[in-house]
Amino acid sequence: MKTGDAGILFPWRTVYGPNLGYVQEQYEIYESDPNSVDPTFRELFARVGAPPATETEGTAQPAAARVQVADGLSLQKAVAAGKLIWNIRTYGHLAADIDPLGLSASADTRLIEPETFGLTKEDLEALPATLIWENAPDDVVNGWEAIERLRSTYTRTIAYEFAHVHEEREREWLNKRAENGEPLAEPSTVKEKTELLGRLIDAEQFEAFLHRTFVGQKRFSVEGNDALIPLLDEIVRSVARDGAGHLLMGMAHRGRLNVLAHILGKPYSRIFAEFHHSPNKDLVPSEGSTGINYGWTGDVKYHLGADRSVADHGNTIRIVLANNPSHLEFVNPVVEGFARAAQEDRGQAGWPQHDPSKAAAVLIHGDAAFAGEGIVPETLNFNRLTGYRNGGTIHIIVNNRLGFTTDSADSRSTHYASDLAKGFEIPVVHVNADDPEACVAAARMACEFRDLFKKDFLIDLIGYRRYGHNESDDPESTQPLMYSKVRNHPTVSELYASQLEKEGVITRDQYEQMKQETVSRLQEAYEDMKNADKLGEDRTWAAADSEAAPAELVTAVPLDKLREINQDLLKRPASFNPYPKLQRILERRAGALDEGGKVDWALAETLAFATILADGKPVRLSGQDSQRGTFAHRNIVLHDPQTGETYCPLHDLPQAKASFAVHNSPLSEASVLGFEYGYNVFAPETFVLWEAQYGDFANAGQVIIDQFISAGRGKWRQKSSLTLLLPHGYEGQGPEHSSARLERFLQLSGEENWTVVNMTKASQYFHLLRKQAMLSETEDARPLIVMAPKSLIRNPRVASAGTELSEGAFQPVLEQQGTGLQAEQVERIALCSGKIAVDLEEAISENGQSQQEWLHIIRVEQLYPFPAEEISNIFARYGNLKEIVWVQEEPKNMGAWFFMEPRIREIAPQGAEVRYIGRRERSSTASGYQTVHTFEQRQIIENVQDRSFFDNNR
Repeated sequence: MKTGDAGILFPWRTVYGPNLGYVQEQYEIYESDPNSVDPTFRELFARVGAPPATETEGTAQPAAARVQVADGLSLQKAVAAGKLIWNIRTYGHLAADIDPLGLSASADTRLIEPETFGLTKEDLEALPATLIWENAPDDVVNGWEAIERLRSTYTRTIAYEFAHVHEEREREWLNKRAENGEPLAEPSTVKEKTELLGRLIDAEQFEAFLHRTFVGQKRFSVEGNDALIPLLDEIVRSVARDGAGHLLMGMAHRGRLNVLAHILGKPYSRIFAEFHHSPNKDLVPSEGSTGINYGWTGDVKYHLGADRSVADHGNTIRIVLANNPSHLEFVNPVVEGFARAAQEDRGQAGWPQHDPSKAAAVLIHGDAAFAGEGIVPETLNFNRLTGYRNGGTIHIIVNNRLGFTTDSADSRSTHYASDLAKGFEIPVVHVNADDPEACVAAARMACEFRDLFKKDFLIDLIGYRRYGHNESDDPESTQPLMYSKVRNHPTVSELYASQLEKEGVITRDQYEQMKQETVSRLQEAYEDMKNADKLGEDRTWAAADSEAAPAELVTAVPLDKLREINQDLLKRPASFNPYPKLQRILERRAGALDEGGKVDWALAETLAFATILADGKPVRLSGQDSQRGTFAHRNIVLHDPQTGETYCPLHDLPQAKASFAVHNSPLSEASVLGFEYGYNVFAPETFVLWEAQYGDFANAGQVIIDQFISAGRGKWRQKSSLTLLLPHGYEGQGPEHSSARLERFLQLSGEENWTVVNMTKASQYFHLLRKQAMLSETEDARPLIVMAPKSLIRNPRVASAGTELSEGAFQPVLEQQGTGLQAEQVERIALCSGKIAVDLEEAISENGQSQQEWLHIIRVEQLYPFPAEEISNIFARYGNLKEIVWVQEEPKNMGAWFFMEPRIREIAPQGAEVRYIGRRERSSTASGYQTVHTFEQRQIIENVQDRSFFDNNR
């Protein structure tokens, strides 16, 4: 039986002697026939089970607090009063004053009225307060006063939803925190109240200045939810007071400029400059880019991030606001990754040491987006996951009750925008944005809860939107009733100033003077901007610590060192019992580096990780089933079949000087990919990899790929070396398990924004991973997109000799051995990439190369940046070249063909035709029938080897 919920269990704490005997008797009857007892008892017993057999220490009360219940009717009244209190806690928010404009339906008080439970004022006055309310303060004497106090508490401008929190200790803390008054700690001193008013004035006058100075320009004003600024002030103070070194924030564009100015400390003059120098909106009607003035693509002002260090309560805290595109909520997992990276110590071997107190995350959501975008629940799911949790995120919904022109009734199926969070047992506080003191109180509660329980907390800041979606939009055509109220609704600073006047804190003249001082500061900053006539270049924080890349990267590792590491990787603790079948497979690696031995794809990867750790660089790998590997090849975390314990050899590697983390991820791509991107950006010294279960699953993370990974450097100067492992290759597994959509990554390629590879040798993989890790903190850091193999993982033709790891480096282009030996006879060069190259090698070896001396095969291991020089040098050796053929498994409109064709033509020798061999154009990536796949694959291979193929198919 659960304990601790006073709204349910109070009878067992307060019923004694013969009264307890009466309850026990009723329970015995209930056990025989539930319908034979009073409905009140039936409900009570169904909820909490049997009463205690005897009076216990837990039920003992002072004699003065005991109530001798003479009969069942009196007990029923007490039970009903307890149910009423439970309802007030659960449903009081429905009657709360949390709508500044009064647009909601009339308050629903039925569930919190005594009459609903058959109770009168006299009934409640007959009950001591302590009988029905365990947190009753001393000045509350009887049940009626308890009910009135609780109804007042739960129906004010701050409302609570805690009943969905199943963890009893958390729910009891939350209820007590809400009910005893004092811990809400609303601003109480004259200084606190005056400072609060000043922040509201700052926020309001900043928006008003922009509105009249830059007429018609987008700014996505915070007006109507101005209290966001003092609310964030309080969070900064609380997090700093708790000793955190970082506060990581993410938000969409609504209110971003105000947050940049007043929380991140971005100078007014710099913000004004971005408006002043933005492209003429008549010439550039789209959102455009202020970056044309910088020499880099840049981004619009209300997407930009910033960082700032603030000293508070003797602690210096670094506040970071992440850059974010118009894909509103997709910054959420990125910030979660920031926070986890800031909390981990990666300086020693083993798992990283995680300390949630080092950093806190704040995510600011829109009401329509919170309910509407799937990335939100994906990210909320991180809350308790081992590889992704961060000790609790504070969520704030900036709720203006509109999504552009869409009413709430058309944008969600839930009562509140915040209801999604209840499924994750996140406490929710709704607060009226016109009551700034309540907003500050909500922030304090959120910070205390997070600090105590290390879990998420949500504040639903309910306000309105004073102008249209982007200030140049007219909202009255779609929301005429709402905006008729908005036009006549005073601003929050005016409301709060009037309140402080009544309290005698300030005078009206003082309020007007405070406004004028703020306007003067804004005007002065504007004049400074005009006089200087310079843009304040907004370099992002992430690029600050980069170094120049070394002149030459040495990725080879001495063979004796590789052998030593390989042997250490096979060692196990005496108490650990590996899965026997797997242990036998792994033991075959013992001689892989000996003469005549071969290193397969999985071992090459493990050796790369091990040597990277030996170089002192941390590694983090995550993805669906990444510990074992989708294709049962990696097995980097072993399981003891007898005890269930796990063991990772890389954690005990004697040579390791940094941490290694490998996490099986939740079944979501966008959030995990965003998380790993954020982790890598915040901690560039860490080699971070994300692996798709199958390459095509990257589809579900396309926004992160498009807006962050491929473009983050160009838009925000935000560098990343994140590596994506995307299994790719046609083995007849159908449309969804063949293609990682290589064409999409190539289409996004530009300005050397990343590297795209499709390799055919284990040694190539080894060298490339090491190279990528070495570049992670340099100016040359770029994401790496790997079309990873599936069937090739165990193909002996892909395996490499140990000397290929101890010598050489990654090669963008490989010439297939055994082809092109007689240069004067070669008439066709076939360029290909990935698995099809190995299929060709197998076919040619079976047919005999001597019959095909007219054919040479080049493996393009690196597709982007396109290795033009290397390929041109090969072409130059073949003077009789007639045809250059691009060969691929993918349909013609997919894969690399459309990307490669113009680049090959540009470097093709004069007289050589550029042609295509592969599948025809299709809407689906592959056939779902094995027989069709096999036929098509055989045809591609045969056509490459058919000297007259093009003559016969003209």
